[in-house]
Amino acid sequence: MLIPAVDMKRTGQKIVSLRTEKGMSVRDLQRLLGFTTPQSIYKWQRGETLPTIENLVALSCIFSVSMNEILSAKCRMTDD
Repeated sequence: MLIPAVDMKRTGQKIVSLRTEKGMSVRDLQRLLGFTTPQSIYKWQRGETLPTIENLVALSCIFSVSMNEILSAKCRMTDD
């Protein structure tokens, strides 16, 4: 059976691409999201973690794209 899963690396690459297309720095994004440090954004961009749903909604508004355009999914096989 195929199960969809978020591709964290590819999602991070999309965040970098969308941010640079908007001409924004990581610090710009940090300020807009109200973060005290940019560490979460760097982790998203490296594909180490994913934004929360609330942050995905915010990114969607900031980048003027749907959440589907930020997230990248892939299917993986299960043993079922």
